[in-house]
Amino acid sequence: MKYLLLLVLISFALVPIGCTDSELPANHGGVVSLLYKGNGDKQPLVVGLGGSEGGNAWAGDYWRETREQFLTEGYAFLALGYFGLPGLPEQLDRISVNAVYEEILKAADDPAIDRDRIAIIGGSKGAELALLLASNFPEIKCVVGIVPAMAVFPALTLMASTSSWSINDEEVPYVPMPWSAVPAAIGGNLRGAFEVMLEDTEAVREARIQIEKINGPILLVSATDDEMWPSKEMSVAMMSLLSQSNFTHPYKHIAIEGNHAAPLAHFDSVFTFLDTNFKSKVGFNVKP
Repeated sequence: MKYLLLLVLISFALVPIGCTDSELPANHGGVVSLLYKGNGDKQPLVVGLGGSEGGNAWAGDYWRETREQFLTEGYAFLALGYFGLPGLPEQLDRISVNAVYEEILKAADDPAIDRDRIAIIGGSKGAELALLLASNFPEIKCVVGIVPAMAVFPALTLMASTSSWSINDEEVPYVPMPWSAVPAAIGGNLRGAFEVMLEDTEAVREARIQIEKINGPILLVSATDDEMWPSKEMSVAMMSLLSQSNFTHPYKHIAIEGNHAAPLAHFDSVFTFLDTNFKSKVGFNVKP
């Protein structure tokens, strides 16, 4: 992820800021998934979303042990890919949030799945998507965001002048990359570039993910020394917003010592949160 984001951010030094592409990418709306089921009926469904690495990360060998632990714990697991595979968009550019949501509902229609218990886990850009999905679709009843963002950021393309996501084929507002962030990007300081981007308070307000609309528990797991973007600081800001909004569902932030990848070694906290606040819950109320 680091080198991909670095390429994207450095490209701002080479192209005019504000250039846009009005045409949606090829294979827009393409999504692939693999559903893993355990034994029994009414299994709660956990959806795994990868980040800027693309492909279907949760279906690979790296996550096999964790994926199998979900099945052992009584969950069904949906590994979902949304770009970077044949038949999908080539780049993370205006990905259809609707298409991802519909793929999740299709999996939830399986007779072995409890459609009233759907949780999403996403890491990095996948956490950005997970929070955006849950804030727009109340059928999602729990979110785990690992090293998450509090707002939508640009697409990971050479021009980086479009949003990462679209809803109803319309771009989701995003925080743009200003020229003032280019020196940090060129110097390889990704975090510094994102910190400059976050100084645009008006853009952040427009692009902020409305997590207070999420219809269930929220767990954010950040990194204290995140070299990619300030996941800890953004998580703290989201916790404060939930408190000010009198959010009625459980919410928690865990800051893990280390870099952007450090939280991946702490899935015990994720399982504890899900078991306590999601797994045993039946008959969630869906907000109108």
